[in-house]
Amino acid sequence: MRAKLIRVLALLGAAAAIAAAGWAGMLRAQADLMEQGRRQLELMAPDLQSAMEKYETLPFVLGFQPDLIQALASPTDANAIARLNQSLQTIQQQAKVGAIYMMDRTGLTLGASNWDQPLGFVGKNFSYRPYFNEALHGRAGLFYGIGTSTSEAGYFIAQPVYRNGTAGGPVAGVVVAKISLADFEQTWRSSEHAIALADRHGVIFLSNQPQWRYRSLQPLGAATMEELARTQQYMGQKVAPLSEHPGQFVARPVGRLGWQLMLFPAQTRVVRAGLLWALAAFLLLSCAAVSGWALHQRRRRLEERNESRQALQQAARELDSRIVERTQQLRETNQDLENKYARLKATEQMLRSTQNELVQAGKLAMLGQMAAGVTHELNQPLAAIRAFADNARTFLQRGQPAQAEANLGHIGDASARMGAIIAQLKGFARKDESICAVELSKSVRASAFMMESEFRRHGVALAIDTGPGPAASAGGADAAPLLVAGDAVRIEQVLINLLRNALDAVEDAPQRQVSITLERVDGHAEVRISDSGGGIPEQVAAHLFEPFYTTKPSGKGLGLGLAISSSIVQAMNGQLTAHNLPGGGAQFVLRLPLQPESTNASHPH
Repeated sequence: MRAKLIRVLALLGAAAAIAAAGWAGMLRAQADLMEQGRRQLELMAPDLQSAMEKYETLPFVLGFQPDLIQALASPTDANAIARLNQSLQTIQQQAKVGAIYMMDRTGLTLGASNWDQPLGFVGKNFSYRPYFNEALHGRAGLFYGIGTSTSEAGYFIAQPVYRNGTAGGPVAGVVVAKISLADFEQTWRSSEHAIALADRHGVIFLSNQPQWRYRSLQPLGAATMEELARTQQYMGQKVAPLSEHPGQFVARPVGRLGWQLMLFPAQTRVVRAGLLWALAAFLLLSCAAVSGWALHQRRRRLEERNESRQALQQAARELDSRIVERTQQLRETNQDLENKYARLKATEQMLRSTQNELVQAGKLAMLGQMAAGVTHELNQPLAAIRAFADNARTFLQRGQPAQAEANLGHIGDASARMGAIIAQLKGFARKDESICAVELSKSVRASAFMMESEFRRHGVALAIDTGPGPAASAGGADAAPLLVAGDAVRIEQVLINLLRNALDAVEDAPQRQVSITLERVDGHAEVRISDSGGGIPEQVAAHLFEPFYTTKPSGKGLGLGLAISSSIVQAMNGQLTAHNLPGGGAQFVLRLPLQPESTNASHPH
């Protein structure tokens, strides 16, 4: 069995080592790919940056061309507009940009390099584009978006055209150069890694993954969506988050618009590296295991051969002596074990006796503390019995049997009270071991039933809730009974005492209500008894469960009920607590551990 366990542990250790090697390989490959990605971005980003900066001065220089200034000065002069279109077309062909066009202060395009094409810009108004407003205020306007006329995306660079051809003067119009960045996508497609260029909102507009284009890395806010709609940046495209997160990536800022050039390393290389490392670890461990097994077998064979030879040589000489020696050792060992066992039994018996005596001594000490109060509590019924007996004799002599019978009833009540006090003390001092499974809902209903007449006589409303099912009452039934280990009589004794205290607490309250609920809480059953009385004073709360401490007037109690109830609950591994309710009144909580079959049942609430 031990050898089998060792083999299982060895196999588990080997599997863990192989898995750890694979994981380490994946981490190492991931780190290498991220580093390679950073180096690759360091090469790609300057190319992209250079392509954008290459044409930034073109619109600025065009803003000082006489043809543009004259066309803005005379927008109705057909010859001036024709010269403008021809100049822009020539410059566009030489500069190899997507398009060049000029707008007046209202955003109306007066001339464009594509004036002779079906989708030309002439006559179109682009005042809604951000780059137009930037240039109209004398600043360079930069923007990337989809053309509303050609539906082709591009990078727009705008510069102001000054009325007199002097920088800083009045702005008469705006000249724009549109640059295509599609060549970068063609270049990126040769990479095994996913590459994307995203704007400041996280919207991808260039990528070697076509399905990523015009998708966002995260959901966009309402303000961002409104801005995209107002500027028509991605006209005709419904920008939505990527359906699957692309995973880890490296990024580098590009340009002056808050763009991010991102590279997402291919995870196939990471998985392949992890498998290779795991395979290498497997082969290494296999070789080590085979070598170790061979060495172990060889050593075992040599040891067995040597031991066999020595055993044969010594067997004849040592057999008898060893038998005698071992027999004597066994005899001495057995005797020693018997002595130790006897001492352990005596010690255990002494510990049990001492423990029982300590427990009983504690109870007797408590009874000693109760003696003064018990004497006072019993004196009143004794005095009442004496007085009622004298009165009954007098009534009998006068021939008034009804009055004599009433006094005899009072004598019976006083005797019953004395018996209850004595029974309570006897129950506290008795060693009770009648522990069994108790259905707590039945004890709650039985206790409520026993107190029902007193609640009705005092006009106090008693609400009972023992869980789901029919409305809980003295005869209701629980759908899922809660079972605890204890003594049903003792549990009912505790509940009756708590209900009696609650009844006393609401005696002078404006609203005279008492409720008792039963519920399951974290593997325990909790009985909560709440009242609408004045609550527990702060100075009383600290001594609430001490013997002979009571706030009731003389003759109303010894102050033993809560002390005995707490002792009973603790003996059943439970807990009895009390606190004030936020809306007024007090609540006592009886908490007992549930039996396993009750703990596995469904929650009653």
